Amino acid sequence: MTALTPADRAAALRALHRPGDPLILPNAWDAGSARAVVTAGFLAVATSSGAVAEALGHADGEATPVGEMLDAVARIAAAVDVPVTADLERGYGLRPAELVERLLATGAVGCNIEDSDPRTHELYDPEEQADLLAGIRAAAREAGVDLVLNARVDVFLRAAGPPDGCLVEAVRRARRYRAAGADCVYPIVLAEPAAIRALVAELDVPVNVLARPGTPSLAALAALGVARISFGSGVYAAARARTVEMLAAIRAGDEVFRTGEEAR
Repeated sequence: MTALTPADRAAALRALHRPGDPLILPNAWDAGSARAVVTAGFLAVATSSGAVAEALGHADGEATPVGEMLDAVARIAAAVDVPVTADLERGYGLRPAELVERLLATGAVGCNIEDSDPRTHELYDPEEQADLLAGIRAAAREAGVDLVLNARVDVFLRAAGPPDGCLVEAVRRARRYRAAGADCVYPIVLAEPAAIRALVAELDVPVNVLARPGTPSLAALAALGVARISFGSGVYAAARARTVEMLAAIRAGDEVFRTGEEAR
């Protein structure tokens, strides 16, 4: 069988964004977790910047050296045979052409870009953000791989005004980012069903919702017209919490593993 080219993988990833039949992405943080995602039957792998950062010994918020982050993405992409999309925070200060070149070198064919400063948490002007997204889109097309570009909209995360005002601003930003070349928009932490429905109805672009406590079920999100559901650092946090429980049990003398076979 002929191996898929990066352009083929990007096209396959883009095609998985179907309103009402969403792409489910339990975000990975290393090669092992990425393989587990694929073994479980998921059709693509997304990274979580926060989970990758912590697994590498760094804090979230672009505290990870860009080389380390991209090396982690490369290990993930090399470990699986499905499309990979990378959470790149706001691009680590790289110019669009360099960001795209280095991302494509990892084997990933999509990326998240957020519209607030990872360090100060201030929202960027939407025109400035649109220029960044347009630059990434142009660089990707120049490179011959039409990356799947997921534009994060942080107005709900940053609580930029009352709920109704946040929704209006989210729609405004999402439309501008779509015009700049975004394939999907990601109003992170938006969880209220009526607001999700209203935002989906106002836009002509696939919408990504973060699954977390308090968010509607996967089936309910599909019924609201969501096209992509991701878990952020949630799976990593659950794995870490289970590890802490096991370590406490071992320290207390419990026989967590009773046989050598179970320990493998």
